[in-house]
Amino acid sequence: MNSQQLIDFLLLREPNVLLVVAGSLILCGMAAAVGCFTFLRKRALIGDAISHSVLPGVCLAFILTGEKSPLYFLIGAILSGMLSLVIMEGLSRSRMVRTDTSIALMLSVFFGTGIVLLTSIQHGGNAAQAGLDKFLFGKAASITQEDIWLFSISAASILGILILFFRGFTAISFDEEYAVSLGFPVKWLRFCLSFITVWAVAVGIQAVGVVLMSALLITPALAARMWTHSLRIMIALALVFGMISGYIGAFVSYTAPAMPTGPWIVVIATLLAGISMLFAPQRGLIAQWIERSKNRNKTLEENILKLFYQIGEKAGEFRKPVLEEDLINYRAFSNQQLRKGLKLLLSKKLLTMNLHAWQLTEQGVLEAQRIVRLHRLWELYLQQYLNLDPDHVHDDAEAMEHVITPEIEAQLDELLGYPVIDPHNTLIPPRV
Repeated sequence: MNSQQLIDFLLLREPNVLLVVAGSLILCGMAAAVGCFTFLRKRALIGDAISHSVLPGVCLAFILTGEKSPLYFLIGAILSGMLSLVIMEGLSRSRMVRTDTSIALMLSVFFGTGIVLLTSIQHGGNAAQAGLDKFLFGKAASITQEDIWLFSISAASILGILILFFRGFTAISFDEEYAVSLGFPVKWLRFCLSFITVWAVAVGIQAVGVVLMSALLITPALAARMWTHSLRIMIALALVFGMISGYIGAFVSYTAPAMPTGPWIVVIATLLAGISMLFAPQRGLIAQWIERSKNRNKTLEENILKLFYQIGEKAGEFRKPVLEEDLINYRAFSNQQLRKGLKLLLSKKLLTMNLHAWQLTEQGVLEAQRIVRLHRLWELYLQQYLNLDPDHVHDDAEAMEHVITPEIEAQLDELLGYPVIDPHNTLIPPRV
């Protein structure tokens, strides 16, 4: 690809490129917006089943009309998709089969029926059937001006419905029982959301095909969910991710004509989801690893501080210098763990080192006192309110002491009557 071709694509100078890019952007954005609600309702497999269930409708529309009309295909696909959805819902609610079984059943039955009908059409001798098999994997390069109008009207209608019933769709996506208590018409909202999902899938198969449409429905929503807790922001991000996928997929298809647009759209969407799952600031794998690492370090530091306090408590001097060997003998730290924790505490100026001995600073004594206090308060709570034997409260207190907030500490203190002795008849340090 030379620079002139790149410029031509970016400026959308070729009519066919303009149609492909416009169609991809519209379809991907529409599917991504609807997919957010499908994703939040934990119905990703439903999207997969619907995308496969529309194929018989497309084939029957061709058999009945004898022409490849996008409008007829859309109507047939919607009817077929809704029929599969109604049957799935009916089987699930009747409890005759499990939900996952009903989804798998409808997916295989409808898709198999579609393949049979498609094969029959291909051997029927109708010249107009050429290219009908592109609905399996999509053929964005064949998008026409008529398709663009259909996509635009569908996308505008679907987005309008999403905006109109946004509060209701939000309510049923998170908790249907709560939505009922708020007075929302849950059955109508569920039907409406299912209808526009089928509609979006039926329209989108033109670009990415039956097989890949479920990925386009769910993947941008998954990527967006990694970055935010707000539904509005999630939808906006899903739209952006979906449209980026559509644009780059069209670009790859333009630069490498042998590469189909639809599969590349899904590949790009998957890459964006993968990046999001890795680098999202809160939910991403790297952020979670960092947070777990911080928590492990915090627990290690506090356990070492607590050990210093206990040694000082026995000696009657909290700032008594302690050798590393003594620390290891007191508690089952590995040499590597202990040295790591001591270095972290030294960097925070909670410990000082003199020759080979370690000593708490004044701030270190206060921090150690805080940890020991939380530990002993929780031990007392477990004994008094859960009726645990004093010999069995240590391990649970060991786990909880690191996550107790000042607010919980105050509540514990008040609930226990401001105690000064723990279950082992040991002094509970005063609040720092």
